[in-house]
Amino acid sequence: MTETTPPADAPLDLTGKLLVAMPGMEDMRFSRSVVCICAHSEDGAMGLILNKPLPDLRLPALLEHLDLLAENGNQHAPDAPVHFGGPVEHGRGFVLHSPDYSCGGATLRVTPDIAMTGTVDILQDMLHGRGPAQAHMMLGYAGWAPGQLEAEMLANGWLSVDATAALVFDTPPPAQWEAALRALGVDPVMLSGAAGRA
Repeated sequence: MTETTPPADAPLDLTGKLLVAMPGMEDMRFSRSVVCICAHSEDGAMGLILNKPLPDLRLPALLEHLDLLAENGNQHAPDAPVHFGGPVEHGRGFVLHSPDYSCGGATLRVTPDIAMTGTVDILQDMLHGRGPAQAHMMLGYAGWAPGQLEAEMLANGWLSVDATAALVFDTPPPAQWEAALRALGVDPVMLSGAAGRA
């Protein structure tokens, strides 16, 4: 199989990629983070951090706070973690999920195996057993202004690897950073040892 290289002037499109923070990442909110890029264009980029579950918040408590449990007949919510999706709009929720679920125009297909929905409908469907087979609930997102992500990539702030269902849904959050690096053929120990060198 031959690898094709886009023309030098082709815009960088990281939609459907996982960004893997380099050890020297200065922004502590993104330290050792793995970010699924859901949309990337000349207008900027939007992604969700995968591997930072919030320590004190589970899905049932969030749904109760949103009054969704009472509104839906006190249905049983899955006891899943709620993740820190990023530093932008902490009060806004997103669900990164398998492609077996779609909520019309509210669902964005990120890759053939990964989709994202940002409306309350998916939470209601999850409560009634009509949700996706695999899902991560996120609060907040990571956003980049036009050209900002490209500049961070050029400055070696991130590595990128294809987002796969195995990395996104089947790998536990504490193992995702190293697993994403290994998917690139990078030994995390060697990379950590090189951090800080010019």
